[in-house]
Amino acid sequence: MDDRELLKLVMGIVGRENCLDDCAVLPCGEQQMVVTTDMLHQTTDFVTGMTDWQIGWMSAAVTLSDIASMGAAPKYLLIAVGLDKWEQISGVMQGAKDCCTKFGAAIIGGDIDRHGELTVVTTGLGLVDKEHLVRRSGAQPGDLVCLTGTPGQAQAWLEGFLQYEKALFEPQPRVEEGQTLARGGITAMMDDSDGIALSLYDLLSVNDYGFAIDSSTLPLPAGVPGEGARELALYGGGDYELLFTLPPERHPVKGVQYTVIGKVIPERVVLVDGAPPERRGYQHRWG
Repeated sequence: MDDRELLKLVMGIVGRENCLDDCAVLPCGEQQMVVTTDMLHQTTDFVTGMTDWQIGWMSAAVTLSDIASMGAAPKYLLIAVGLDKWEQISGVMQGAKDCCTKFGAAIIGGDIDRHGELTVVTTGLGLVDKEHLVRRSGAQPGDLVCLTGTPGQAQAWLEGFLQYEKALFEPQPRVEEGQTLARGGITAMMDDSDGIALSLYDLLSVNDYGFAIDSSTLPLPAGVPGEGARELALYGGGDYELLFTLPPERHPVKGVQYTVIGKVIPERVVLVDGAPPERRGYQHRWG
């Protein structure tokens, strides 16, 4: 059992329409408010060697990345910290605050509790003009499939390529890029935090069309030899780049560096170099 199978059970209770995007969307005057929550744990998310400051930074960054993937500007963050060691609170909070300050948000509340392991829950709120809201759905045949940044760097650190420590420990949510892309007329978007292949399957689940990727176009983590670099780029998690679709006539979107890695196709399937990739990446599993 993995988290995506569990999500199907949740959909049956709360409604599929409430589980399709990175954020919930609420009306807010002339704009839309986007709201999202993330929960990170010591045993599953915080790598040995991370400082308390980096733990706080990461906890805020993953939530701000979800807001960025909707084309929205992050405004507020609530943070709940479950502590097994009370001494960690200062570093965690400072890291979260510094991340929020860099990307235009403010911490406005939260909770502190005693817990069996360090656990951080962050709830983010952002705003976007109605006409610029971007969802995971909306891709059309012929659209370009595009990606900001270089995938696989966070996983590369876990594989022993220690030059990528900051990619894993201090992820940079693509907040400005998300807003610029939304204004540039993209049709669908999400972040790739669970890996490119798994993210493409996530997009497939909410779109009427499929995605064909040419792996030779993928930016690869430098210094990783041979086929290993391609594997990391396709299946490595922990990156917070933006994966999006764009009508060809709107390419390039000025002000954003990105790579065209494929196209949206009429057939409802994910293809990498003409064949379906493995459905794997970063997932929580039970049993």
